[in-house]
Parts: sequence; structure tokens; C-alpha cells
Amino acid sequence: MIRYYKTIDSKLEKLNEIEDGCWINLVEPNQSEIHLIVEKTGIDIESINSALDEEERSRIDVNEDHTLILIDIPIDESDSDNSHYSTIPLGIIITDEIILTVCSEQTRILNDFIVGHIKDFYTHMKSRFILQILHKNAAYYLHYLRRINKMTNELEKEIYSSMKNKQLIQLLELEKSLVYFSTSLKANELVLNKMLKTSSIKKYHDDDDLLDDVIIENRQALEMASIYGDILSRIMDAFSAIISNNQNNVMQFLTVVTLIVSIPTLISGFFGMNVGGIPLSSNINGFWMIAAISAVICIIITIFMSRNKLL
Repeated sequence: MIRYYKTIDSKLEKLNEIEDGCWINLVEPNQSEIHLIVEKTGIDIESINSALDEEERSRIDVNEDHTLILIDIPIDESDSDNSHYSTIPLGIIITDEIILTVCSEQTRILNDFIVGHIKDFYTHMKSRFILQILHKNAAYYLHYLRRINKMTNELEKEIYSSMKNKQLIQLLELEKSLVYFSTSLKANELVLNKMLKTSSIKKYHDDDDLLDDVIIENRQALEMASIYGDILSRIMDAFSAIISNNQNNVMQFLTVVTLIVSIPTLISGFFGMNVGGIPLSSNINGFWMIAAISAVICIIITIFMSRNKLL
């Protein structure tokens, strides 16, 4: 899908064709759309394909006619059963005339620009646009990290009385998400540091402050991901032991109950043998006496087990 946008009179307007100072948003493109953009802009097709490769690392490539900036952005892949987050590449390509964004999926980050959630956004101020994208990207990392922390706390409350693996599997998914976030944030930090030294990206008067804010927020997100990852790893180890202990307690309880229930069975087995000389066999109250004896023995054993914290 190809969309053209341009800021006109401080408002983002949709265009039908490419104009100087416009923003081209390329999302989930097919080969014909890619070749169309290459033909109209002269951008190297490899730069566009790099942004669509999920395994591509974050970096800055400076070419003669354009500059490619690749960053990793967070995406929410949660469903009704599990919460899971991952990252995908977002390519930002700037030339003297236009700025092009390329992504393999629709993203909330770019959608915020389209719907007007970003203040002081102008398509012709390309370097500021890039920094605003990076700033919004760091904000979404922080947002998802807070959500992961909240879900971890909720799972922590559930798992204390749990004997199932569902919560543990959910924690594993969250831990994987934090690994993806940490790796991507480290790579993005290298891109931000390189942007400070890249002269091919023109900067405006207020860009230095915005770049500092982006670096600070990215570093904060990286630290949060590292801290939450360590906490989650330790929680998983502790919860594995808790689940195992809960299962052991249930097995102990069932074993004790089986022992107590087996006593009447054992006694009735003795008195139910079809041989002569069985005590109380001729007593009219023999059944009730045997039942009373069995009940008393069961009560004594139950009291003994309870006092020794075995029941």
C-alpha cells in the first residue's frame, strides 16, 4: 500500500502524486509498488528491501542520493490466550526531495502521525520528522514495558495458588518479549549515537534538544527492559519451585487420605473372610462394633497426621 502525504497550512493532507517535501508511506508493499517507488524516486531497491527484511539489523547507510535509517519498532502480537510482543524493522529513507517510510506491517507509530496526534509535525522538515518518529518509538517501548510489568504483577498473584503451567508459559512469553526489546533498543541506541555524527542529515535549530530527549527515553526504555528481564527471570525460577511445591502438597494430602481410607477396607477385609472363628461373627451388633472400631482408628490417625502437619 502506498500513501502520499504533505503538510499544507500546518495540516497533513493526502496527495495523489509525489511532490517535493512530501512523505511517502509504504506499508506491506508488493513488488509492483516497490518498483513504482524506485522508478519515481530513484531510490535503490535494496534499501527498500532491507526495510522489509525482518532479520535486518538497525543501522544508518549513507548513499550518494539518499540516506537509509533502519530502526526496530515494537509491535503487539497478543491474542486472547497469551500476551506477546516483538519487534520489526522500520525503514526511513530521505532524499533531497522526499522522505519515505517502509514497513512490513501497519504500525501505531506512523498512524499517530497520520491521524494528527503529533504536534509540530511537518513533512518537509525531514530530520525533525525522523526524530519525532524515534521519540514516538521510544514512547511505545516504554508503554509496552509498563504493560509487561503490570501483567507480570497480575500473574504473580495468580500463580501462588496455581498448580498449572499456564501462568508459567505466559511469563515465558513475556520474558521472550523483553529479550526482543532489549536487543532492539541496544541496536537503536547505536543508530541514535551515529545520527549525532552524521552530517548528511540536516538538523534544525531545535533538533539537538529533541535528539537528546530521544536518546534519554531510549536509554530509559533499555534500562527498564533490563531490570524487568532480571526480575522476570528470578520470578520464573521462584514460581517453578512454588508450582512444584504445590503439587507435592497435593500429592501428600492424597497419600494421607488414601492411607486413612484404607484402614476400614483392611479391617472389613479381615472380618469378611469366609472362614470359621471370625470374632463377633455371631454378635448381633458385630457390624456396628467393627464400624466403630474402624472410625476410632481413622480419627486417631487423622489427629496424629494433623498434629504432625501431614494433613
